[in-house]
Amino acid sequence: MTSVFQFQEWLSAHSMRTESALEALLDSDQTTPNRLHEAMRYAAQGGGKRIRPLLVYAAGSLGDATAEALDVAAVAIECIHAYSLVHDDLPCMDDDDLRRGRPTVHKAYDEATALLVGDALQTCAFEILANAKCEVDIRLLMISALAAASGSRGMAGGQAIDLDNVGKKLDLNGLQQMHAMKTGALLSCAVELGGIAAHLNPTQMTCLKNYSQTLGLAFQIVDDVLDATADSQTLGKTAGKDAANDKPTYVTLMGLDYAQKQAKQLQAEAIASLEIFGSKGQALQDLALLVVNRGK
Repeated sequence: MTSVFQFQEWLSAHSMRTESALEALLDSDQTTPNRLHEAMRYAAQGGGKRIRPLLVYAAGSLGDATAEALDVAAVAIECIHAYSLVHDDLPCMDDDDLRRGRPTVHKAYDEATALLVGDALQTCAFEILANAKCEVDIRLLMISALAAASGSRGMAGGQAIDLDNVGKKLDLNGLQQMHAMKTGALLSCAVELGGIAAHLNPTQMTCLKNYSQTLGLAFQIVDDVLDATADSQTLGKTAGKDAANDKPTYVTLMGLDYAQKQAKQLQAEAIASLEIFGSKGQALQDLALLVVNRGK
């Protein structure tokens, strides 16, 4: 008799697994320089939804990925995500004092430390992947995927477009491109890393790419909606920042009702992309529901 997939149990187990992997793979705060390593842990272990590591684990379950490969991939992508948040919150970027319900790193420590924390977390991600105990070709593919998603044609490039368009009007295509790079690239990479570790074939990887790209756009649209509708306590960061900074969003461009409907449509498209995997894709399906329904 086939057991019914219990998403909440899976979610709890893999959230704990992420925290354990971070604890094991990050340098101790007793490592010199102590304050830098303490601040790195503050940034990376400060809670959060852990959507990216969860996507790694869910995609990895579609094939024969080893626990080692998935753990290093999950920690590596979370280190990149944490670094991006630390730098994003700096006064020269979005200038925010609150992240995950706590003072941002430059407030808890100082701006110079925050800059170094981001730098160190980024390099830490690639060191972790490079030292993974798995096949050389798998390591190289994961390193290449994470580098592409993080750089000027991915997350960093999307942030540059975002900053360049403060106070300006972006059309829908421009907004989608910015989101695909700034937020979607790293979410897509999380799914790709799991697929690489699982040794999936090209057809399966294409289906995963369709899923992750659609989900990444839905994720950012929901972020835009929550920024416009939720309070700071709910978000764990300062609410209304996009409007205050006159940034282009789906809500400001197309309206709240359109944004909410579009997120639902993208959710359905993402789930449809997983049909090839049958019941093995249930965790990815449920994560798509979680992403779009968060805040409700």
